Amino acid sequence: MALPKAAVVGYPNVGKSTLVNRLSESREAVVHEQAGVTRDRKEIETEWNGRRFLLVDTGGVDASDETELARQVQAQARQALAEADLAILVVDARAGLRPGDEELADELRRARIPVLVAANKVDSAKSIPDAAEFYALGLGEPIPVSGAQGLGTGDLLDRVAASLPEAAEPDEPEPIRLAVIGRPNVGKSSLVNRFLGEERVIVSEVAGTTRDAIDTRVEVDGRPLVLVDTAGLRRRTKVAGTIEYYAQLRSERAAERADVALVVCDASEGVTAEDLRIAELAMRSGCATVAVLNKWDIQRADLEHERARIHRKLRLRPKVVTASALTGRNVKRLLVEAIELGERARARIPTPELNRFLSDVQAARQPPVVRNRRLRMYYMTQYDVAPPRFAIQVNDRGLLTRDYAYFVENRLRDRYGMDGVPLVIDFKGRDSRGSRREG
Repeated sequence: MALPKAAVVGYPNVGKSTLVNRLSESREAVVHEQAGVTRDRKEIETEWNGRRFLLVDTGGVDASDETELARQVQAQARQALAEADLAILVVDARAGLRPGDEELADELRRARIPVLVAANKVDSAKSIPDAAEFYALGLGEPIPVSGAQGLGTGDLLDRVAASLPEAAEPDEPEPIRLAVIGRPNVGKSSLVNRFLGEERVIVSEVAGTTRDAIDTRVEVDGRPLVLVDTAGLRRRTKVAGTIEYYAQLRSERAAERADVALVVCDASEGVTAEDLRIAELAMRSGCATVAVLNKWDIQRADLEHERARIHRKLRLRPKVVTASALTGRNVKRLLVEAIELGERARARIPTPELNRFLSDVQAARQPPVVRNRRLRMYYMTQYDVAPPRFAIQVNDRGLLTRDYAYFVENRLRDRYGMDGVPLVIDFKGRDSRGSRREG
């Protein structure tokens, strides 16, 4: 469903991200007292009085800053405006009218969309008259608000909802969410931009450029997909007390909300212990996982060695795909693999088919004998998806060995193409009174 968009723009450090978090009742946008924290544009779904729309948080626009990173931030903000149905110009009522506000207002007056002026940092009723100064921008009545305290945000949301077009009716299946995660500077943002065919997220040689988890809706062969570019993941102890700490939390939450994770590694370095830790994080979050050896055009690792290392260290046995964001190698394949993996994680296997599988497993390798009693598996069914969850009825769960449980899990992966998909298998037994206990 295509939701209308409201782009939130303004000079650096006027409180855009704080206001976006208040309006969306979330903590999705990274907020810090340091100026210039937001760099990419980030879309956050919001609802007000039954109306759903997207708030697009953007980086601060300062036309006088001519650094390369500042120019990229400004380009992202302008692209957000080009795609928006409404612009919200955020100004700092406490600081008063500044040249940067006037430059942005001049640009917005030429835009072909409605514009609302949000005079932010009006933290008490006695400060409301401070907003009147911004009538001088020529964009209509300024709305006094406080992103920090919540004052006036309901009035602003009323105006936003009234100014946006109606959303189209839903006509497509729920999209698969694909998170692109990995260490800093392994090429995640470059890969996302190659997926999209445009400079959707800022790319820099400086590690840590991405600070938000950036959602972008795309379609691949008619199937909807939400791409999530994330900040580079480090150990929390290394980023404690910094902006990167909060960016890291959002990256971890992005993995928790995703159906599939592409764990991006640097092919010139091979798969590191930190890459494996990040893959484990995705798996614990319930994500289906694909390992991506990016930068394959620069230097090629020993693919078979890296594949064997991943399968030895990670129980989910994720598929390993080589790729190059620079040349486009395997870019389309990665998206197709991710969608198919997400669909397998959501699929249900019929119970008769699972019971045929159970019979084949026991024929291939007899269940273990413990204390002169043999484990017997009677019945298997699937009771949930994403991740798939199965229940197997056995005579006595105490007879199950870890080795045989792994054997059943790996056979299940082989039969139904579930390498990289988290599986939950509950072996349920009966005690002497006939009651069941769950494992």
